[in-house]
Amino acid sequence: MKYLIGIDLGTSGTKTVLFDESGIAKSWATKEYPLYQPQNGWAEQDPADWWDACTVTLKKVISESGVNPKDIIGVGFSGQMHGLVMLDDNGNVIRNSIIWCDGRTAEECAEITELVGASRLIEITANPAMISFTAGKIFWVRNHEPENYKRCRHILLPKDYLRYMLTGTYGAEASDASGMSLLDIKSRSWSKEVIEKLEIDPLLLPDVHESHEVAGHITGEAAALTGLAEGTPVVYGSGDNSAAAVGTGVVDKGKAFITIGTSGVLYAHSTSAAYDAAGRVNTYCVSADAAWAVFGCALSSGMSLQWLRNNFFLPEMKAAEGLGQDSYDIMTAQAARVPIGSNRLIFLPYLMGERSPLLDPNARAVFFGLSAIHTKYDMLRSVMEGVIFALRQSLDILREMGVEFSEICATGGGGSSAFWRQMIADIFELPVVTVQNREGPALGAAILAGVGTGLYPSVSEACKEIIKINPAQYPISENADKYKPYYSLYCDLYPAMKSGFQTLATI
Repeated sequence: MKYLIGIDLGTSGTKTVLFDESGIAKSWATKEYPLYQPQNGWAEQDPADWWDACTVTLKKVISESGVNPKDIIGVGFSGQMHGLVMLDDNGNVIRNSIIWCDGRTAEECAEITELVGASRLIEITANPAMISFTAGKIFWVRNHEPENYKRCRHILLPKDYLRYMLTGTYGAEASDASGMSLLDIKSRSWSKEVIEKLEIDPLLLPDVHESHEVAGHITGEAAALTGLAEGTPVVYGSGDNSAAAVGTGVVDKGKAFITIGTSGVLYAHSTSAAYDAAGRVNTYCVSADAAWAVFGCALSSGMSLQWLRNNFFLPEMKAAEGLGQDSYDIMTAQAARVPIGSNRLIFLPYLMGERSPLLDPNARAVFFGLSAIHTKYDMLRSVMEGVIFALRQSLDILREMGVEFSEICATGGGGSSAFWRQMIADIFELPVVTVQNREGPALGAAILAGVGTGLYPSVSEACKEIIKINPAQYPISENADKYKPYYSLYCDLYPAMKSGFQTLATI
């Protein structure tokens, strides 16, 4: 039996899973690490914490599985995107990584947009300059920490740093590099025009490859630290959303997934580098057979429900703890008792501003229509509906772009709820499926390693063999009709409030 390892470098921790060749998880381990916030709105992590989590979890899954390390034929990565890792001449980390959720680079993004031109930047990179993207972070260090910038000889993304530590080789791949504002999305290579206009030394950037290509092999030093066999192949891996797509089988035209975690993502596979000229949704290269994906991101999806729970549902949380149940399951059962439309209450889920399709950091959450008749249970259902309405707006834009799909796969915490899946089916008017394997990004990373080492002929063929789909939940036409007027009003609310949000931000 041959085995593969998928390493998922997340924001809260790293999860490492060992799979057999049929995609069955045999052993897994997770190690968490801190998030540092030197100032309000900043977010950093220490790459040394990532490396420690990587070595600890690798050693644990190998030892607990009882598998001979020589039977592990490949290692792949999934990683949090956009983080800036800067290395000096000797390959040492210069400063903590500024990660994806850091919000300090608004001025730098405006500078990037001015230097390249808003429409030209989208034409080349398929995306506007966003505060989460890496180029703004590079500019910020150059503007505010010039000595650190002068010392920099290598710029890497988070998972690429771990791969460097395992193999000693530098490199990047197209899916993760898509979130840097530096990649020509069509050619899947660094844009000479953008890099020249931004005056970034191209020697700081590693070569760009495809996710399944072998990047290097486990060094003797890494073998001693991890329990892997020296010489084990390591592939380039993928950004987290692209790896999740592989791990759920969303690797062919006409397939899509929706995930409701802290943020919410609607992600559709595309065989062309289609992009929205207004930048309302994003287009990235993906790891599946040199294709692309178009997706929208709603910043406060599961976060909105968590906020409501932590502030209004403390008795339910206490009861759930006593019963040994999930508090969200208790809340979902209560939300199901409220009629569609939450008794004429609409929630705009802009707790942290909004990304797709508004691109407005000043937008703020709103309960619209709140009256004396409403209870916290109406608020609960309206939050759940508002989150799906926000993602439905991205669906409308994808359809404008000609990106179509006939069903959608639900993942993340929201995807585990049958009630929330039915809400998605009804509001999107699409069948909703789930996959039997819940390892998602880690499985996607392992599949990429299997393709790179010749175990599988292609990503698509591997997914057809490994990914098993559960029966679909279909939209209920009566429910879909009831949601329509509420969704129409939802779409009207932000334009009516936009100027107010801007004024509020200046007070």
